[in-house]
Amino acid sequence: MATTNDLKNGMVLKLEGGELWAVVEFQHVKPGKGGAFVRTKLKNVLSGKVVDKTFNAGVKVDVANVDKREMQYSYKDGDDFVFMDTETYDMVNVPSGTVGTAANYMLENTLATVAFNEGSALYVDLPAAVELTIAETEPGLQGDRSTGGTKPATLETGAEIKVPLFITTGEKVKVDTRSGDYLGRA
Repeated sequence: MATTNDLKNGMVLKLEGGELWAVVEFQHVKPGKGGAFVRTKLKNVLSGKVVDKTFNAGVKVDVANVDKREMQYSYKDGDDFVFMDTETYDMVNVPSGTVGTAANYMLENTLATVAFNEGSALYVDLPAAVELTIAETEPGLQGDRSTGGTKPATLETGAEIKVPLFITTGEKVKVDTRSGDYLGRA
């Protein structure tokens, strides 16, 4: 148990009904009139739903025990992704629903952080940016400039992103794993 004064971004809370919610944002508010409170933005760990919730200051909240481990993506087995623990070499199957959009930016041997609660995987976190190769894109035309428009490109993982017109097939690019945005050449 912790109080609302102890909240931090990334902390996972177990709220009514036993559902797990990750703290995305929090703000301590001390109005001139009335009691202090904590305004939070919480994300459901399983469904991804985001809600705003307000707690009175000092209220006790149940903190879930989350074990984060560095793991290496090995291969896909049906609908599951198989990860290997980099310390114990144990293999763990993680359902594709738990992996979510991270699957768009994972190649074999990609390192990721997998969060577990009571033995089941909650979510998969990739580094903020990854380097991937462009598998297919339209060729650029003479006169294309870096400040110009964008065009669709397919990554080696099969995900589609928007890239500047001068990027060609076979180039390595940096991609933001949170938004899917092109960040630059690798």
